Amino acid sequence: MLIYNVTINIDADVHDDWLVWMRDKHIPDMLNTGKFSHAKMVRVLVEDDGGITYSIQYTTPDRKTLEAYYRDDAERMRGYAQKLFPNKFVAFRTELEVISQQIP
Repeated sequence: MLIYNVTINIDADVHDDWLVWMRDKHIPDMLNTGKFSHAKMVRVLVEDDGGITYSIQYTTPDRKTLEAYYRDDAERMRGYAQKLFPNKFVAFRTELEVISQQIP
């Protein structure tokens, strides 16, 4: 299992609109690609002077499925945010491999 992690720092002046869009539109659209089983959005609690930071973690079963997302969907999905919130955020992406998961 892999986690496709997107860390985003969003400008405070568009934060509220961006947050609604992420929860109500973008994350559901990401899940609707069929490439991810679930998503978790968390706020990074470290304060800085440059906006508000979030991590969105999308779980996918394997490398093949993640590569299919990159090939089929990534450019389109990233483009929506650029159109709606131009020059209002920075994002970086990481791939994480789940080694173990423990639930009591």
